[in-house]
Amino acid sequence: MELMRLGEPGQELPVAKEGEKYFDLRGITADIDGGFLANDGIAKVREAVKAGLPEVEDAASLRIGAPVARPGAVLCIGQNYAAHAAESGDAPPSVPILFFKHPNTVVGAFDHVVIPPGAKRVDWEVELAVVIGKRASYLESPEEALDYVAGYAVSNDVSERAFQVEHSGGQWSKGKCCPTFNPLGPALVPADEVGDPQQLRLRSAVNGETRQDSNTSDMIFSVAYIIWHLSQYLVLEPGDIINTGTPQGVALSGKFPYLREGDRMEISIEKLGRQEQKLVSYTKQ
Repeated sequence: MELMRLGEPGQELPVAKEGEKYFDLRGITADIDGGFLANDGIAKVREAVKAGLPEVEDAASLRIGAPVARPGAVLCIGQNYAAHAAESGDAPPSVPILFFKHPNTVVGAFDHVVIPPGAKRVDWEVELAVVIGKRASYLESPEEALDYVAGYAVSNDVSERAFQVEHSGGQWSKGKCCPTFNPLGPALVPADEVGDPQQLRLRSAVNGETRQDSNTSDMIFSVAYIIWHLSQYLVLEPGDIINTGTPQGVALSGKFPYLREGDRMEISIEKLGRQEQKLVSYTKQ
């Protein structure tokens, strides 16, 4: 089973997808958000699907929105693959590097990514996104951390490297927070249907040419360790998203050109699906 949100921005309807069938969840919840996850929403959906729910007509023709509505926080781990740290010119970190993205960066898996005014170094980053299912604070050990995960999704941590490095003043978030800079989805896949989050192949391509091809087994800090570690410094709330880092193969390495208007990014993770975005230039509304 996968959880999805279908429809135009601001009007998405919550659905559960099983095989080729899409079930309408509006009789259970108004949306897939932190409140839904905190109240055993996934278990309730499974029971309701077994009991029988109406199907969504023409679901395949609807826009695919981000699978989590209104995340309270988007927390990101930097340089969590040794080879990516090396291509960035840095040694592997000894502790997880934390930065934030504004929650309004989150868009649908196939929405356009907007190049902001003055941007010349827009980059792609395939990442495993962790969606928190219950409040996590001061966890005692990494061994208990995965119990706090609702599920996983594909994330593209789009970055503007000049904003990130040259304009940053030491922090990275200026290069991470432009609108549309975090396509998420297409689906939220429950944790128990994914299994070990450290055994997932993740890939990216630009205009059909492979850029990244790695495995989450190469993370420096595991998903469990990241959740435990963050819980020592902040409270993770249901619906929060953690981007867990990207492997080598980004434009920052100098091996590939940065993104330009008209380019297409393709991002995929084993068991979680694929997404694709076209780069478009900013136009004043």
